Amino acid sequence: MPRRSPTAPHGVDATNSAVAGPHGRVPVRTYAPADGSAARSPIRPVIWLHGGGFYSGGLDQPETHEVAVALARAGFEVTTVDYRLVTLGGRERAGRRGAPVPRSSRRQRRPEIRFPIPLDDVMAVIDGVSARSDDGVVLGGASAGACLAAAAAYRYERAGASPLRGLFFTYGTFHAELPERSPELMSRLRGSRRYVHTPWLIGAMNLNYAGSEEVLPLPDAFPGGHDLSGFPPCLVVDADRDAMRASGSLFARELAEAGVDTEYRVPPGSTHAFLNRPRDPAFTRGIDLISEWMRGLG
Repeated sequence: MPRRSPTAPHGVDATNSAVAGPHGRVPVRTYAPADGSAARSPIRPVIWLHGGGFYSGGLDQPETHEVAVALARAGFEVTTVDYRLVTLGGRERAGRRGAPVPRSSRRQRRPEIRFPIPLDDVMAVIDGVSARSDDGVVLGGASAGACLAAAAAYRYERAGASPLRGLFFTYGTFHAELPERSPELMSRLRGSRRYVHTPWLIGAMNLNYAGSEEVLPLPDAFPGGHDLSGFPPCLVVDADRDAMRASGSLFARELAEAGVDTEYRVPPGSTHAFLNRPRDPAFTRGIDLISEWMRGLG
């Protein structure tokens, strides 16, 4: 039974519940304007997926909670998803250059979580939310969550019946390997992320999610570089000073080349994970871009 979340701020109702999935129950939290305007609005429900490298994050992090609160205050009903996080490390796996992904603690007893479990969780929630909507849903995600959103869209389109009427992605990673970073992009990088978001480390993160080299080329693991025809309208919002913009900008071009109605925006001066920092001016700009775009969907 849904129960009201103690984290609901003034003016927003938030309820915790769970959706049955193939790997067990998936916790979710649904936000809506407290005045009930979302229920009376023709605007479709929104599902929002946090980032965190596939291995971290949850319902209470700012990128999940604060984004959902802001969109609810803008008049939308938003469901956030506590999809299962992949095991960090685990069995030793050699990377493309022979470097192993670190082992996790030997004390760990839980089964390893890898692809496709987080994606299966996401799709179970989409199925549940869309079942109570007469006109489908809008799906969005940040960083690794953007990859999961794109992968879900790919699965639905190839199945021939999709409940998705729009997709929005923020500072996402979509390709199994980080595309080449242009000299212009490299010149704009600042701080630690210049050294953290490198092709090798992004590759290690992706391999940790995939679980094996054989999974990396699968289009529902990393949709970038594959046939994206049939996707619904998409908004791609990248961070300005972000190495992962190499993946987001290329993915936006791939969408447009596939005939998808695509809008691409980059808030000036923004850095990766700006939606995880509510006081960052880019947070407000990002929420405004997403809200305006969703209101314009047909």
